[in-house]
Amino acid sequence: MDSNQTGIKTMGLGIACGVAAGALWGLVFLAPELARGHTPLQLSAGRYLAYGIAACALIAPSWRRLRAALGWRDWRALVWLSMLGNILYYLLLASAVQLGGVVTTSLVIGLLPVAVTVIGSREQGAVPLARLAPSLLLSAAGTACIAWQALAAPHLAARTTASAAAAAAAPAAGGEAAIGLLCAFGALLSWTAYAVANKRTLAALGHISSHDWSLLTGVATGALALLLAVPAFLLPHHGAAGAATGMGAAGWLRFIAIVTAVGLLCSIVGNALWNRASRILPLTMSGQLILFETLFALLYSFLWEARWPTGMECAAVALLCASVLSCTSAHRKT
Repeated sequence: MDSNQTGIKTMGLGIACGVAAGALWGLVFLAPELARGHTPLQLSAGRYLAYGIAACALIAPSWRRLRAALGWRDWRALVWLSMLGNILYYLLLASAVQLGGVVTTSLVIGLLPVAVTVIGSREQGAVPLARLAPSLLLSAAGTACIAWQALAAPHLAARTTASAAAAAAAPAAGGEAAIGLLCAFGALLSWTAYAVANKRTLAALGHISSHDWSLLTGVATGALALLLAVPAFLLPHHGAAGAATGMGAAGWLRFIAIVTAVGLLCSIVGNALWNRASRILPLTMSGQLILFETLFALLYSFLWEARWPTGMECAAVALLCASVLSCTSAHRKT
C-alpha cells in the first residue's frame, strides 16, 4: 500500500510539472503577436540568446563537474536536441503564428500528444496502445472541435491582432495562411522528434539532473542562437523586419523585454519542469500532457482577443482534459 501511494504521489508530481510546463509554453504562441513588427528569425535568435545567457550564469558553479560527466556523444546529442526542439521548432512556430494565426497554429500543435503517445506506445514496458485508445479518441475529438471552430469562423483564426484593419485584411492573405499551416506542421514534426529523443537521452543520463540538462540545453541553444543573430539583426530585411528597423528605441526595448521574458519563463523554467516530468513519467503519459500547452495557448489567445471562448472551444477544452484524465487512469491501472 505504501509503495502504491508513493507511486501515485510521484505520478502526481510528474503531472503537476507537465501542466506547469504547458502553462509557461503556452506563452510562446502569444509572443509573436506581442512583437509582430519583428521577424520569426529575430524572435528565435532573441529568445535563445536570452536563454543561453541565463543558462550560462546559472550553470557556471557546476560547469567543470558537468563537462567532465558528459562525453562527446552526449554533447553531440545536446546540440542536435537544441537545434530540433528549440531553434527550428520556434522558428517554424513563430512563422506559423504570424502567417496563420494563434488559433490555427494551436490546433496543429494540439496533435502533438497523439503523435508522441503513439510513438511512446512502442517503448519497452509502455502501456498498450489499445488501453490508450479512449484517451486518444478524446484527444482527437477535442482537436476536431478546434478545427471545426477554426473552419466555421475563419475570422477568429485570422484575427491575430487587436487591430480591426489587420483582422479584415488577414482572410485575403490565403497564400500566407497556407504557408503558415505548413510551418505549423513542420513545428509539429520537429517537436515530436525532440520529445521522443529527449526522453530517451534523459533516461540514458541518470547521473545528470533534469535541471542541469535544461541548463546545458540552454548553453548549446545560446551558442546556436549566436549564429542566427548575424542574419537576424545585421543583414538587411524587408517587410516586417524593415518595420522593426524603424521602430526606434521604444520598439526595440519592448522586443528585448518580450524575448527575455520568454527565454527565462518558457525556456529556463518551462524546460526544467518538462525534463522533470519526462524523467518521472512514461512517454505515453508525458505525451498526453503536451495538451496543456495547447489549452493555455488558447486561453492566452482568448485573453489577447478580449473574448469568451465559443461553445465549440469549451467542448474542445473539456474533451482534452478528459483525454489526460483517461490516460492517467490507464497508467494507474498499470
